[in-house]
Amino acid sequence: MSPRPGRDDDPDRLYTLTGGRSKPDSDSFDLVTLVVTESDPSPGMQSEHVAILRMCTAPTAVVEIAAELRLPVGIATILLSDLLDMGKITVRHPQSVPSSPGAPWTSLPDASTLEKVLVGLRKL
Repeated sequence: MSPRPGRDDDPDRLYTLTGGRSKPDSDSFDLVTLVVTESDPSPGMQSEHVAILRMCTAPTAVVEIAAELRLPVGIATILLSDLLDMGKITVRHPQSVPSSPGAPWTSLPDASTLEKVLVGLRKL
C-alpha cells in the first residue's frame, strides 16, 4: 500500500521543520485563511518559507499552501506563524456579507442562509 499524498513517513523531518513545535504561536490561521506575501525571501531562509512566500504573491488559502508543500495543515500553520511574526506575510479571513437575492456571489453566505439550506435539506 502506498502512502497517502501529503503524508510524510518521516516524522523527524516534520520535527526539524518546526523546530520541535506542535502548535503555531498564533491562532490567526484556519483552513480558509488567505495569506499574502508582503516581502521577498531573505537570504538564508528555510526553503519551505521561501516556497510559501513565492506561492502567496496572490491570496492563497492555508489549505492550498499545505497541499502544495505536501505537508500536514498543522505543520503549514506553524511555518505560516513564523512568517507572520517576521512580517513577511499578512493574513485575512473571508468575510460574510448579507446579499440580496439575485446578487452575484462575492463572498461566503452568512450563517442564517446556511442554516436555512441545512433545514431544507433535512426536510427532503
